[in-house]
Amino acid sequence: MRTVLGITGSSGAVYAQEFLKRCPGDKFLIVSKWGKALLKDELKITEKDLQPYVKKQFANDDLTAPLASGTNRFDAFVILPCSTSTLGKIASGIGDSLITRTAAVALKERYKLVICVRETPLSTITLEQCARLSREGVVVMPVSPPLYYKPDTVGEYIGGFVDRVLHVLGAGPAKGWRGEELE
Repeated sequence: MRTVLGITGSSGAVYAQEFLKRCPGDKFLIVSKWGKALLKDELKITEKDLQPYVKKQFANDDLTAPLASGTNRFDAFVILPCSTSTLGKIASGIGDSLITRTAAVALKERYKLVICVRETPLSTITLEQCARLSREGVVVMPVSPPLYYKPDTVGEYIGGFVDRVLHVLGAGPAKGWRGEELE
């Protein structure tokens, strides 16, 4: 599996870090300017600290990167966390950064695109943009960890959401509500 992760400046860096640790296969990373600030503010790390978990990182301002072309296949693009500004640009077809251009590639090539919005409350404009992207096949996942299995630690809380994202990608099962009754 070849997965691209985009990190933008919306709160929730710990979810991105956990996703990189747990996602199987080749991972490629793009971090926006504000995503870098987020990593520093929330986790006291830089994008370089994420290097052990990725095959390669590309600069967000490098529109000549291979991810900017539909001729280079990837299986999924996950933006975690995704700011509402980034979501708005994607919904409007603006590809002015590698993150937004890679999303445009995913849309036109019909690759899996998962946008994990970390914002609340959502304005009507943002909700309309989410609906527009959803109609195009994008999976919009507000960062809302499941609580039905009663996590005991913050790590389990974060892991619950990451499990859901991985499940959507087909990269593993997630704990389901009363799922043990299906065994």
